[in-house]
Amino acid sequence: MSDIAIKIEELGKLYRLGEIGTGTLTHDLNRWWARLRGQEDPFAKIGESNDRTVKGQSDYVWSLKDVNFEVKQGEVLGIIGRNGAGKSTLLKILSKVTAPTTGRIKIKGRIASLLEVGTGFHPELTGRENIYLNGAILGMSKPEIHSKFDEIVDFSGVERYIDTPVKRYSSGMYVRLAFAVAAFLEPEILIIDEVLAVGDADFQKKCLGRMKDVSVNDGRTVLFVSHDLNAVSQLCTHGIIMKHGTVEYDGAMKETVARYLNHDQVSPSYVNSIEKDSSEIYIDEIHVRNTKGEVSASFQYDEAIIIDFKFHASETSINKGRDIFVTILDGRKRPVFSCETRIEKSHYSLVIEANTLVRGDYSLYAFVNLPKIAQLDVVEDVCNFKVIDAGSIMSKHGEHDYGVVFGRYNWL
Repeated sequence: MSDIAIKIEELGKLYRLGEIGTGTLTHDLNRWWARLRGQEDPFAKIGESNDRTVKGQSDYVWSLKDVNFEVKQGEVLGIIGRNGAGKSTLLKILSKVTAPTTGRIKIKGRIASLLEVGTGFHPELTGRENIYLNGAILGMSKPEIHSKFDEIVDFSGVERYIDTPVKRYSSGMYVRLAFAVAAFLEPEILIIDEVLAVGDADFQKKCLGRMKDVSVNDGRTVLFVSHDLNAVSQLCTHGIIMKHGTVEYDGAMKETVARYLNHDQVSPSYVNSIEKDSSEIYIDEIHVRNTKGEVSASFQYDEAIIIDFKFHASETSINKGRDIFVTILDGRKRPVFSCETRIEKSHYSLVIEANTLVRGDYSLYAFVNLPKIAQLDVVEDVCNFKVIDAGSIMSKHGEHDYGVVFGRYNWL
C-alpha cells in the first residue's frame, strides 16, 4: 500500500428504516445470539439494495453494498451519481462520521472533510476558536495552526467576523471558512461533498483552484463529490460512478463522465415510431455521434459533433424541392443556431465543428419543409446531448455565463 492513500474492500452500510430508534429488543437479541455463534447479522441478509425506483418489502436497506476501489496518493477522485446513490454515505464513513456495517477501509494519513453545512464546527465557538479546534483534532500543534491562520482567514474572506460565533454566519460564510480550514491545515486527504454549491461562483472557482494546488503541488489526495460535471472533468483525473449503493464504473474521469451521461441521461437518438405518409419524405432516424462513429450523449468542447439523419424517401419524393431544417436548442430550449439543406438523398450528416458549442445541455428541433407551402414532418426536442468544457480559454472564468457558442474573432 506504499502509494495507495485509500483502499476500500467489500464496504457496506445497512440502515433500518423507521422514524425513531435503531431496532427492537427482539432484533437485538437475535443479533447477539448470532454473534455468540460466530454467524452473520441475520437482518443484514434481508436488506434490500438502495434502489428508490423499486418499492421495497424489508425494514432494512443497504445504503452501500460491496464497494471496492483504491485511491492513489496525490490523486483527485471524482465521485458522481444521482441523488441517493450512496455518495454522501461513503464520504461519511471515510470521515468517520458513521461506521460501516461490513468491509474494510485502509487509510494512509490524516483526513479533513467538508460535508454538509453545519458539520465540523461548534456553533457556539467563534470562527477563530473553530480554526484552532479543527487543527487540534487533526493533531496539529498550536504554533502549526497559528502559521496557517492568516492564510485561512484571507482565503475565506470572513476576517471581519472571525471573532463572531459561527452560528451567526450565513451558510455561504460558513462554507467559505470550513473549506479554508480543511484545505489549509495540511491534511494528507481532503474530502469535499456537494456543499460547495452553497458558495457563489467566484468562491467555487477559488476552491477548485485550491484543490488542484493541494493535489498537484502538495501531493495530497482529494475526493470530490459534485453534480457539476464540468468541475469534476476539469479537476479530477480518476472517477467512479455510484448507483444504488454500488460502484457501477471505475476509470479515467473523461470516460467516467461520458459513461454516466450515456447511461443516465435521455437518449441522443431518435427513431420514428409513428405511421406516416409513405409517399412523402419524413425523418426516420437521427443519431448524435462522435468522430469514432459511436452514438454519444457527451462531448468535449474541442470535439466535433456529428448528427446523422436518415430519411424515409420514395423515388417520387426525392428531388421534389423538400428541405431539412435543423435548429440546435440549448438547455433552456432557446435556439442556438439553425441550418438547412435540400434533400436529394436518404442520408445526411450534419457536422458541428469542434470549438463551436460552449458547455451545456443541447437538443434538436427539425422539420422537413416544402418552402413557403408546408412543414411535412416535425420532430421536437429530441437527441439530447451535453458539451463539457474542461480546458478552453473561457473555462478559467468558472461558472460565468460566456454565451452559447465560441466566437470567431481577432484582437487588433
